[in-house]
Amino acid sequence: MKRDGEGRILAISRQAEAGFDESLPADSPEIAGFIGGNGREALASTDLRLVRVLEDVIDLLIARDLIRFTDLPQEAQDKLLQRRTLRAKLGGLDLLDSDDGLI
Repeated sequence: MKRDGEGRILAISRQAEAGFDESLPADSPEIAGFIGGNGREALASTDLRLVRVLEDVIDLLIARDLIRFTDLPQEAQDKLLQRRTLRAKLGGLDLLDSDDGLI
């Protein structure tokens, strides 16, 4: 398990990994609280980033003529168009640090 400077759980792992210096029983109330509370927040945060990654993958597949936008179900088309419109209004949403050098 990893903790922050204030002792809050940041991450848990089933296997021994570097930086995971502490272990607790799986039925620990602290772990249950993390999974039930902060774990959900962390999952939601990664879900948002994953959505953007999927949008980029779809755009790439379309750009390379591997799929057509109209091949997607209508509901997916509507959601993608809505997100593109919102992102354009917000001036784009950069989920990757510009220092990463990633596209």
